[in-house]
Amino acid sequence: MTNFSDLQLSEPLLRALAAEGYEKPTPIQARAIPSLLEGKDLLGIAQTGTGKTAAFALPMLQRLAASPERPAKGTCRALILSPTRELAAQIADSFRAYGKFMKLSRAVVFGGVSLGKQIDILRGGVDILVATPGRLVDLIERRAVTLSKVEIFVLDEVDQMLDLGFIHAIRKITGMLPSKRQNLFFSATMPKEIAGLANGLLTDPVKVEVTPVATTAERVNQAVIHVAPENKAKLLAELLRDNNMTRTLVFTRTKHGADKVMKSLSNAGFTAAAIHGNKSQNNRERALAGFKAGKILVLVATDIAARGIDVDGVSHVVNYDLPHVPESYVHRIGRTARAGAEGSAIAFCTPDDRPLLRDIERTIRAQVPVKEHELGLKGVAQLAPTFGWNPMGKDKPQGAKPHHRGQKPNRNHGSGNGQPKQGKPHGERPQGAKPQQPKREAGKSGGSQAPKRTGGGSWMTDLGKRQA
Repeated sequence: MTNFSDLQLSEPLLRALAAEGYEKPTPIQARAIPSLLEGKDLLGIAQTGTGKTAAFALPMLQRLAASPERPAKGTCRALILSPTRELAAQIADSFRAYGKFMKLSRAVVFGGVSLGKQIDILRGGVDILVATPGRLVDLIERRAVTLSKVEIFVLDEVDQMLDLGFIHAIRKITGMLPSKRQNLFFSATMPKEIAGLANGLLTDPVKVEVTPVATTAERVNQAVIHVAPENKAKLLAELLRDNNMTRTLVFTRTKHGADKVMKSLSNAGFTAAAIHGNKSQNNRERALAGFKAGKILVLVATDIAARGIDVDGVSHVVNYDLPHVPESYVHRIGRTARAGAEGSAIAFCTPDDRPLLRDIERTIRAQVPVKEHELGLKGVAQLAPTFGWNPMGKDKPQGAKPHHRGQKPNRNHGSGNGQPKQGKPHGERPQGAKPQQPKREAGKSGGSQAPKRTGGGSWMTDLGKRQA
């Protein structure tokens, strides 16, 4: 199968895809769509950027349109759970784009905006509801919506949901669903706790596994600069003076660190904005819109806030702080080199960060090339093999202590600015919930030209109006 027309999709969907400029499906779309059109359950192991949103949105739209009865008041026919508001908004944008020629209503609900407006919309009933778990539980408890009529249920980015502590909310929600339904389950990794959750939800599922996390995008040019913590801000400013860095996404470990980097860049004369869980919904919306429009050169983000960011034309990703979880590095650099374009990823590595770099290189099964810079530490290039990926450990210097995966390195540093470590970034984490560290699982990434989450649209609750 080489074109969407080979997947037996309906004419309104093909017309919408053509309007978006998409012709060929990605591997996950080609493998998932036929089974989903038949009503089968699906277990998808795929990361962001593989086209999985269209893989479930297209067959869902077609199946719902085939029996266009109006949803009852206070119900929804399809439910998609997403871990963060940014990702929920991106998914809703995709449904708007692909379903533009269909008479199906849709809504997106998440925290940070008025409950009253969302309650009013849901009381009338919708075909498709995209929601974050915390806000959906709130709406259910206020009797604004019931899940008794759900025909299709999607759990997206399950590994991140568990990391955010949503397991209890998920179990509460799934307990309210009707026994007869189609289930779709997507996760970038599949440790035991996630596999157990999938086994309890899915019935004889089709398994589609693409682009496992451990292999980074082929088109991304990676580099690491070894730098002292006090020089990181100056180094970032120097790099940004390169005219090739036309749209740059900078990752920090903490919300406090993101704000500090953004202020430093603004003081240096760059147009920059920060996006993280402590920002208001309006601030996050304005920052992302400005970044998409090219009015903001640098967007500084934490991992959780950036998971749903899907912006074409990101020229560079800068890991200002190396992540504690090596798989996060892969998700971060995957924000560039999208849709067939090339991109670059630059990582800053302080002396205390070297164990983290070693874990990253083991995960991606490659050594990140060292880039020399006048503000960087001198002579570290010769040490690179010591900290590079070496599965046998034969090049370990004599007397060096092993860094075990379960052993935490000295992380009493925040964004490399002498600040103490702040709390881990979070989305709508339930009060009192403790995040779970996802278990690491090797794999690779890939993808091809295909529909992806479309930009634009409002982040407020959106209801697709029915056409006469």
